[in-house]
Amino acid sequence: MYSAIVFLPLFGALIAGFLGRAIGARASELVTCGLLTISAILSWVAFYQVGLGGDAPGDIHVLTWLNSGMLQIDWAFKIDTLTVVMLVVVNTVSCLVHWYSIGYMSHDPHRPRFFAYLSFFTFAMLMLVTANNLLQMFFGWEGVGLASYLLIGFWYTRPAANAAAIKAFIVNRIGDFGFAIGIFAVFMIFGSIDLETIFANTEEVAGQTFMFLSWEVDILTTICLLLFMGAMGKSAQFLLHTWLPDAMEGPTPVSALIHAATMVTAGVFMVARLSPVFEQAPIAMDVVAIVGATTAFFAATVGLVQNDIKRVIAYSTCSQLGYMFVALGMGAFGAGIFHLFTHAFFKALLFLGSGSVIHAMSDEQDMRHMGGLRKLIPVTYLMMVIGTLALTGFPFTAGYFSKDAIIESAFAGNSGVGTYAFYMTVIAALFTSFYSWRLIFMTFHGRPRAEAETLSHVHESPLTMLVPLFILAGGALFAGYIFYNQFIGAGIEDFWRGSLADFGGEFILEKMHGLPAWVPWMPTVMMAAGAFLAWLFYIRNPSIPAALAAQHQPLYQFLLNKWYFDELYDFLFVRPAKRLGYFLWKRGDGWVIDGFGPDGISARVLDVTRNVVRLQSGFLYHYAFAMMIGVAALITWYMFWGSAH
Repeated sequence: MYSAIVFLPLFGALIAGFLGRAIGARASELVTCGLLTISAILSWVAFYQVGLGGDAPGDIHVLTWLNSGMLQIDWAFKIDTLTVVMLVVVNTVSCLVHWYSIGYMSHDPHRPRFFAYLSFFTFAMLMLVTANNLLQMFFGWEGVGLASYLLIGFWYTRPAANAAAIKAFIVNRIGDFGFAIGIFAVFMIFGSIDLETIFANTEEVAGQTFMFLSWEVDILTTICLLLFMGAMGKSAQFLLHTWLPDAMEGPTPVSALIHAATMVTAGVFMVARLSPVFEQAPIAMDVVAIVGATTAFFAATVGLVQNDIKRVIAYSTCSQLGYMFVALGMGAFGAGIFHLFTHAFFKALLFLGSGSVIHAMSDEQDMRHMGGLRKLIPVTYLMMVIGTLALTGFPFTAGYFSKDAIIESAFAGNSGVGTYAFYMTVIAALFTSFYSWRLIFMTFHGRPRAEAETLSHVHESPLTMLVPLFILAGGALFAGYIFYNQFIGAGIEDFWRGSLADFGGEFILEKMHGLPAWVPWMPTVMMAAGAFLAWLFYIRNPSIPAALAAQHQPLYQFLLNKWYFDELYDFLFVRPAKRLGYFLWKRGDGWVIDGFGPDGISARVLDVTRNVVRLQSGFLYHYAFAMMIGVAALITWYMFWGSAH
């Protein structure tokens, strides 16, 4: 069953990719969607058997992959509760995105290629989450990066899409460099990259140090920080986040797939999978929490002023990933994965809902050109409202249970890092509610701001696009309530059964129930305050935002330009790299190599032979003149130097 779950998407990708022209676009769509549907259904069966039934088969051997000296690696699936949770998340969202894409991409001439990329993306993510060793995880990790490059740049005739794809690829390489070095360090210290071997020997390595220059450095802390560097790139954390908003240049189904359940959650999954190692490195845990809290706050501030409907949701994703890392950094591993699980439903709902809006508005994405769509596309409006309620943590929706648990876990940490994370996430909750309802009010309420011709074509999306929204809406409303006990409630031990570090269960159960009464209420208060401010600014008195922007122009520009990180990186890294490349091209290649190297020598030989050839003129008096010059030269030499001998 597990081989079918993992390899069916690969078969679909191969069929659509290599036979797409032969079988046609419709057949490619049906094959990939059908195989993903089977894989998704089997994933829920596995979730029931392993997560709820306790029937975990352990490691499933597929084949022997590498055998080189001490390094012996099998291609095998590690099946436990964490794995089946990720299988459900990845395959469910991917399946719905596949079916949604049939309607959204109906007019695109390259649909077989698109569906092949989607299925390959899913396969790479499944390889990552089922890995029982770090090399297999890295294989899936890089496969996801490759597939994201292909999907973001799918419309390759658009310069912006090409630039966004390259940017995502390069920024992820920075994080992957740290991840790769971390894997090398693990093999050097543990003598293996098999997860079970690493976990079994972690306590022995804990506390050991090595000398770096004149400093004594903790080994596990160094390894965890290197691995977390990879997570920062893949999950778009602060400083390595710049690729995520630009990834919106890809088709909207791609945005939902990348930002909801797959690529960006790979870093969260990796830290959770290695939680037995991370819990032995408290400094690394603090770094994870600080980076997550900073990301949550930073992305929320930028989302306040964005006008592109997809970019607002993209920064929301960045912020919510920060929440997940706060939970992991505080040791609340179950809460982090719970938020990953619930976030997949409502974030995919919001992205696909925004795609429905863009589809209805003839590819318009600027919210300033929308408004008044509530009555024209009421089903899409309802779905977007449900997604917004879950994202902002409205009571008893999915986000309410998972996000509030993270904020409470930060306070329960009872440390300086926990206090910082608590206040950052509380402020981010306020901002999240504001910009989420701002999106709803600007898009669906008020007077229509689109051109009359565009409004005349506004229509509800087809059922192939709406049915996935209905399913995701159900998850956004009820997933938190249904699975609360299993992920972070009374049934946590029977559910996880050792797939996460034990510290996570103790942390949630023992420390979160003794909090002051005002702490659990803070996220709800922030949610209500943000919604009220958005209503005041965009419904009650729409002149306030423009007045505030004019009054605080430097701050507005600072947020609108995303804290100027793109400009800063362009100044510090991109321009110097271009100048160095230009110098090496002109001076190194053009002047040195072409002038004095092999190219230069060959050029001089050609010059000499060209001049020698000119002597062969064919005229007798030229040859006689040359002979006279030779005789004169010999006599002169003999007169001055020859007589001396």
